[in-house]
Amino acid sequence: MSVAVITGATKGIGRALALQGAKKGFDLALCSRTLADLEAFKAELLAINAEIKVFIQAVDMSKKEEVKAFGAAILQEFEQLDLLVNNAGVFIPCPLTEAGHEQSFELMMDTNLYSAYYLTQALLPKMQAQKSGHIFNICSIASFMPYGAYAVSKHAMLGFSRVLREEVKAQGIRVTAVMPGATYTASWDGTALPKERFMKAEDIAQSVWDCYGLSPQTVVEEIILRPQLGDI
Repeated sequence: MSVAVITGATKGIGRALALQGAKKGFDLALCSRTLADLEAFKAELLAINAEIKVFIQAVDMSKKEEVKAFGAAILQEFEQLDLLVNNAGVFIPCPLTEAGHEQSFELMMDTNLYSAYYLTQALLPKMQAQKSGHIFNICSIASFMPYGAYAVSKHAMLGFSRVLREEVKAQGIRVTAVMPGATYTASWDGTALPKERFMKAEDIAQSVWDCYGLSPQTVVEEIILRPQLGDI
């Protein structure tokens, strides 16, 4: 069995990735903050494909020690690692120029950037030993556009992806940065805009799986996806 690790797996893009992974027969290692959500989702995935293994762990991705513990648990549960999707993220509106937003800024940096760094650090030696693996970092169009303090964390995530690719490309490990525009997920709950104005999470997930399915000598370094009518 091939193994996929997906963070932030019970909602939005992470959920869509895991559902497609189950249909493809991948064993899955999944995390999110709420154990009850993970348990319900695990049952749903096993109903789709009873032959796969689904490992779950409740993790606050803003907490370094919890991220490292998740990585260590994955290494105990699985003998190989094929796919890592650093998907967990948080968006909190806060201007850089206004005082009083330190906690929000730090939370976005911890969740959107440092969690990917710590989990990649934990799992990368396994991929290096295998001389194979594919790491997807879910960035955002905010990785190259100025969307408030959130964009700082996503600019950094894109930089992390580019540097990581250079450091591991000779080791048989592929790295892809995925930069979606507005995607209909829980972060858009309450919006007055119609669902048709957004991309589907399933489309982002399909793009990831399509890139993963390419031959080992080919890598899609960066993917930019936008709603057909443009940014929101």
